[in-house]
Amino acid sequence: MTAEALKSTAEKLVAHCRAGTTEDGLTELYDPAAVSVESAPAPGQDSAETHGLDGIRGKHAWWSGAMEVHSAGADGPFLHGPDRFAVIFDFDATNKASGERVQMHEVAIYTVNPAGKITREEFFYNL
Repeated sequence: MTAEALKSTAEKLVAHCRAGTTEDGLTELYDPAAVSVESAPAPGQDSAETHGLDGIRGKHAWWSGAMEVHSAGADGPFLHGPDRFAVIFDFDATNKASGERVQMHEVAIYTVNPAGKITREEFFYNL
């Protein structure tokens, strides 16, 4: 993969995040067998890993259903080596069930295959 191809994938992902078109970004940029890794399993889950694009779509659907997002930001991308990049995300959101409002700041590391598709995403949170 060329540096330009990595940069293109990274910039497209950030653009989708900023525009609120993350579903389009999943379809356009993710490998069908992609893996998403959280820092810990979600409540009721056995694993911090979600396998496959359908599973990742499910995570996005859960977030949209569970959280009211007041503001969101994406800083980056920050390229690393031939196949990885990072994005820093900020969210101000309220949990719809509990009413708890939280400010989240996280780093996501993405791995991209030679075809320019995201194969892995890993999230690191401030707690």
